[in-house]
Amino acid sequence: MAMSDVPVNLSRRRFMLSSAGIAAGAFVLGLGVPQRSARAEATKLRGTKVPAFLEIRPDSTVRLQSPFVEGGQGTFTAMAQIVGEELDADPATFVVENAPPGDAYVVMNNGMRITGGSMSIRNGYSAMRRLGALAREMLLQAAARQFDVPVEELTTQPGRVIHKPSERSIAYGELAHAAMSLPVPDPATVRLREPGEFRWIGAPVPRVDVHDKSTGKVVYTVDVSLADMLHAAVQHAPRLGMTIQTVRNEDQVRAMKGVHSTHRLPGAFAVVAERWWDAKRAAEAALIDWQEPGPDTTMRVMPADFSTEAFRKELADAHGPGEDAETRGDVVRGLKNAHTVVEATYASQYVNHAQLEPPSALARFNPDGALEVWVPNQAPDMFRADIAKRTGLPVEKIIIHSQMLGGFFGRHFLYETASPYPQAITLAKETGRPVKLIWSREEEFLRDTLRPMAAVRFRGGLDRNGIPVALEAVSATEGPTEGLNNKRGDKLDDSALEGLTGKSYDIPDRRIAQHFVKNPVMLGYWRSVGNSMNDFLYETFLDELADKGHQDPYELRLHLLRANRRLTTLLKAVADLSGGWKRGPFTAADGSRRARGIGMASPFGSEAAAIAEVSLENGRVRVHEVWEAIDPGKVVNPAIVEAQVNGAIALGLSQVLLEETVYENGMPRARNYDGYPILALNQMPRVHVKIVESGEKMGGVGEPPLPAIPPAVANAVSTLTGRRIRSMPLSRHDFAS
Repeated sequence: MAMSDVPVNLSRRRFMLSSAGIAAGAFVLGLGVPQRSARAEATKLRGTKVPAFLEIRPDSTVRLQSPFVEGGQGTFTAMAQIVGEELDADPATFVVENAPPGDAYVVMNNGMRITGGSMSIRNGYSAMRRLGALAREMLLQAAARQFDVPVEELTTQPGRVIHKPSERSIAYGELAHAAMSLPVPDPATVRLREPGEFRWIGAPVPRVDVHDKSTGKVVYTVDVSLADMLHAAVQHAPRLGMTIQTVRNEDQVRAMKGVHSTHRLPGAFAVVAERWWDAKRAAEAALIDWQEPGPDTTMRVMPADFSTEAFRKELADAHGPGEDAETRGDVVRGLKNAHTVVEATYASQYVNHAQLEPPSALARFNPDGALEVWVPNQAPDMFRADIAKRTGLPVEKIIIHSQMLGGFFGRHFLYETASPYPQAITLAKETGRPVKLIWSREEEFLRDTLRPMAAVRFRGGLDRNGIPVALEAVSATEGPTEGLNNKRGDKLDDSALEGLTGKSYDIPDRRIAQHFVKNPVMLGYWRSVGNSMNDFLYETFLDELADKGHQDPYELRLHLLRANRRLTTLLKAVADLSGGWKRGPFTAADGSRRARGIGMASPFGSEAAAIAEVSLENGRVRVHEVWEAIDPGKVVNPAIVEAQVNGAIALGLSQVLLEETVYENGMPRARNYDGYPILALNQMPRVHVKIVESGEKMGGVGEPPLPAIPPAVANAVSTLTGRRIRSMPLSRHDFAS
């Protein structure tokens, strides 16, 4: 969505100036500058409003306003590398911050500004390179005037402009005052570096944020403190849609230590206190009678009898042709003519986001009528627009502070019932003081949005040689996008089927379809979205077809990808990384019986292939080694890519081995990590990563490594046990016998 173009709010400007300690004479590109000023309006191309993004300080350090939010994925460092490459400034000299809302910071050509879908680097790469080149040209022009020489005689070295004929040079910081008065050049006049000239792009540049994180200097939303600030905690209704009927002991709650006030919110009871612990204790002490929603409610309501086990069966039993999402050839004819037809139903589970950072928000109404909100988010402009709609305030009166995120995974999008900021705004308005609201872990597990459940009915046809010639997959599910909209759209929800669709295997007749079944729970985006479950479903069924056709799963994939050079290269790369494909079962050096499995995925513009080696210990799956090859086309920082692959492997293992959200009587069984186990350190295998740069169009990195992991593990377990694994997590299965 396109964002409105408004002047930078002066309250925002005063806050940034005081917090940054900006010295006089700094190359202040954007602070307090109206975004339609002559200097900023160089062109309609995105990412060219240099004054909105950059400030070069007198000491030549560079302050960059990042259009993408940092949450541990390394975006700040990559942005510093990309801009620094063309600016000719060492990324180590950058101070990177989350940019405020505003059209100037929309750099993706689709007009959106979100951090998600592994889009930040691949969709911001060109614009941010151009931004750096434009700023460098402004510095060259300023130096040309100061040296009284043609700009063509000037060049740069990191942080300095050089005039070789006179052996003069000048630091960027010394040019700040002169450069800031110049217009932004025409982007068509600036030259971008050739890849062979790169100094920082493609290098394992150290993270720009790691020192502050390691020393506790990073301020997350839960850390922000304001003068005269109150703290709040809530008790939500046990089921979504219920409202407060009576609070039987509200007077006693108000009289508890430190309590400032109590408040009735939609579907929640809030306590405001001087200390958060006092607010939490009081909120938990409230004895509340909840009432069912009325018949006219428009929100998604959790039924009192809902259970995930019953819903799992409902999905598996859902029949119907479904609506086509992807077709090739004639699957009906292909299955009819197949020598062997294999049918099976596979299922995925609900999962929580379960990020370590608890949901929080801080709201303050200022004397000038402005509303300031500190909130973890992945889409500042969308949050500002939503707050404007809720409060009736104009957007220029709403100031969003996007703190660094303490966890991503899709948790910080605009979720109507799973975000605390609407409650914080209401409480700040009702108390007349700043209020910081933190949800306890128990409230987070109660209100978190979930990845959808699905049951996929597969039919696969094999020829006389055991090669797949037809494949049909009909998924009974609801996608997160249509779930958030609480209705079906005009088109199928891509996020429901990605990972079933988009496969490159050469199967002549195939059909992927969706049989829509509405989920009772609130759905949300989870790391790698539909691919996180659908690649498990597809890749494990592909192994089942291989077994039925007496084919080796690795060799079968090579055969089905024989016309795809990129994917065959990747598949061979992961096999080589593992020391050569060895399916097993085999006996390892420690005497344990092991097997290996393979999985592939093509999410978010990148390609991934993984091999996992497993054994069984006391009837439970133990993963010893994981090898993963990833081809994102091009790489900005290989160290960050490797770190992302390691993190994605950990989360992929966590969901295939352990994670599952279980509902009974309309309520989640787990309200904390004691009931929702995640991967522990002693369960993490050794990880081996191979980055393959094919030179194809740049793809994502944060999410693509995850989806290949669950099928690699499940396929290995099937080889080891002789049992097909058709659902996650593996903790549901007993392998003791």
